[in-house]
Amino acid sequence: MDYEQFKATFAEDLKTNLQKQEIEVDVSEHYIEKLNDSYDALSVTPKGSSIGVNANLDEIFHAVERGRDYSEVLSGVTESLKGSFEHMPKLQVSDLTNYAEMKNKLAMEVVSAERNAGMLQNVPHEQMEDIAVVYRLVLDSSKDASSTVLVTNDLMDKFGITHEQLHNDAMKNAPLIRPAEIKGMEETLNEMQGGPVLEPDPDEILFVAGVPDQNHGAAVIAYPNFFEDAAEKLGGDYFIIPSSIHEVLLVKDTGEMNARDLEAMIREVNATEVAPEDVLTDHAYHYDSKEHIFESADKFEERQAEMEAVVPEEDRGSLIEQLNAKKEEAAKEAPEKAAKDAVRKSRGGEAL
Repeated sequence: MDYEQFKATFAEDLKTNLQKQEIEVDVSEHYIEKLNDSYDALSVTPKGSSIGVNANLDEIFHAVERGRDYSEVLSGVTESLKGSFEHMPKLQVSDLTNYAEMKNKLAMEVVSAERNAGMLQNVPHEQMEDIAVVYRLVLDSSKDASSTVLVTNDLMDKFGITHEQLHNDAMKNAPLIRPAEIKGMEETLNEMQGGPVLEPDPDEILFVAGVPDQNHGAAVIAYPNFFEDAAEKLGGDYFIIPSSIHEVLLVKDTGEMNARDLEAMIREVNATEVAPEDVLTDHAYHYDSKEHIFESADKFEERQAEMEAVVPEEDRGSLIEQLNAKKEEAAKEAPEKAAKDAVRKSRGGEAL
């Protein structure tokens, strides 16, 4: 069965499966363009609702191609959709354009500015180095799934607000509905194991920053005072490793790491362990807690090199002393030099 035949067959079978569970739906095929990801989708909308759920046809087809049983895949998608319908927010499309109702659902997310350059032309955003900060309405969210709406330029216009207001409101609301969490790696691993496995390390250098539901938690780097709060917890400067769009790693700057090695590690992990749609960037970043500067690790190293190239303070004194000594020496030599010059000029005159 080729891809086009598969899409038509799967759509019909999915609709039949849902009908057997007394769920009447409308099914249509769309090409979905999303930040970090684009795909063919089946949009499945319950009868009487204006909001539906998208099922990724590309992933479904590839799962069957890789050998998974068709009936098993169909059953899994059916159950997933059924669960999504049960937790679907009770909203009408008109509600989504009512800013007074929606602004308390505003959150922020971060994506690669380079990978999403095309879509970002139609999306209000801020930029932090090569990271774009975008805005979303969080309608419902849990560790298993989330229902969100990306704020586009068109939706912002319908809200009747400016980019500045959108940004300011998101900066206030996002930390309330998705509060930032910074935990040591040992604490994080213990939570993943369901109980204490590792003893806390007082000299821990690796921390995880994200949000409670683990959805798009890397956006905490855009929160007000996040960098300062993290510097206080880590005790000074640190590197930021974009492990995915869902979280970042914070590594104490002990002076033993460099941008090249960190970025080589990030590229390898992104290529082998992170789903393409979850990749943030391949770059490492650094926060200077004294100068309050967030920048790429490359720029940090360049700035450090420039600072080290400047003459140290203690050397400036000795340099000034040397210059003063030269001035005094020149002053002593001045009368003698003037006499010699006069003699040369006199002799020169005679020669004329």
